[in-house]
Amino acid sequence: MSGVRSSALRRRVRPGLLAAVVSSIAVLGTGSIAVPAALAGTTTPPGPAAGGHPAVAPAPVGAAVPLTGAAATAPPTTPPGTPNTSPFPPGVPTNVVASQVRTGSVTLTWTAATPGCCAIAGYDITYYSPFDDVVMSASVGNVTTTTITSYISAGRQYLFRISARDVVGHRSLSSEPVTVVTPVTDTGPDTTPPSAPQNLTLGDVTDSTATLSWSPSTDDVGVRGYNVYRFDGWYTSVLVATVPTTTYTVALPPPPSPPLRYQFYVRARDAAGNVSIASNTVTAPTTTTPPTTPMPPPPTCRVTYQNQSEWQGGFVTVVTVQNTATAPMDGWTLTFSFRGDQRITSGWNATTSQSGATVTARNVDWNRVVAANGSVSFGIQGSWNASNAPPTSFALNGGPCTVG
Repeated sequence: MSGVRSSALRRRVRPGLLAAVVSSIAVLGTGSIAVPAALAGTTTPPGPAAGGHPAVAPAPVGAAVPLTGAAATAPPTTPPGTPNTSPFPPGVPTNVVASQVRTGSVTLTWTAATPGCCAIAGYDITYYSPFDDVVMSASVGNVTTTTITSYISAGRQYLFRISARDVVGHRSLSSEPVTVVTPVTDTGPDTTPPSAPQNLTLGDVTDSTATLSWSPSTDDVGVRGYNVYRFDGWYTSVLVATVPTTTYTVALPPPPSPPLRYQFYVRARDAAGNVSIASNTVTAPTTTTPPTTPMPPPPTCRVTYQNQSEWQGGFVTVVTVQNTATAPMDGWTLTFSFRGDQRITSGWNATTSQSGATVTARNVDWNRVVAANGSVSFGIQGSWNASNAPPTSFALNGGPCTVG
């Protein structure tokens, strides 16, 4: 890499694992800490210190200093002659651009960072390919342009950020990101990738499918089609389709166990095989479909409850049961509940019984069979005290009946 002093790569920490990493390195009780070389130097020999406590001899450079309790003791006093290390870091590098993008290299240029307390020593560059877990890094001197070649390959998308560092180790915040996609060839007739698809949306969602739609890309020669990718939200992408249009219906994971994340994105491609920067991602719904309750069958009976006569303390009622089914009914039992304090004293054309407000009427032998669309009637006589309110619902052989 042009002007690059060192480079390295590392894995990105998965979301949710950072807290575990931090907690695993927490110091509790008695521990030790390495003293940086910048803090080591000539100090006063051991002897009585202020307050009558014996002074502690300085540790050798890089040695471990014991810590007692949950907090570390104060670092040694800065020795005379050491420059003042002000806390002010450099400013952020600005105007970062990719001035040249080739199959195996990316040239970056930027405006130099403003020094903080101290002179700028160089710049650190971090870059990675989206939808991947590997982060690359490179360090350069006090320059404003460099060419990155390590871990750069054809037809890949990369995101770059740059931070400044000064001579005492202060680092600035990272610059705004710069995203590029490398061509598939440096010598062919077409080395310019298409523009990124825009406004990717997901609609027409069913239990098993959803439709992706996006705005078309442009290209200096012509867009040949679009690659549709499924992304697991971590580090794995799968090409699911290559389509000539700006819509595609994707399959969704079946309930009840969808993945934690189920995302999609799109890249345009041209005739030379160049692919664009990826579109935005959309996330498929991961809610399970609630079970549906089957609709009850329609009633196959109709009941008419009609008072023939009523007086203070007594009543006579005729109940008519109609079979509205298409087949004869062989045997019947009708149940209903009084809404007042009625009590049955006698009945005819049915065997009746009462438990509390609930009345049960069963067929007698001669009216046991009711033809399709036929009916049967029975009568009851009873008493009441406070109310003779008629029932409002009836069930025939366990099924509800229409009233009236």
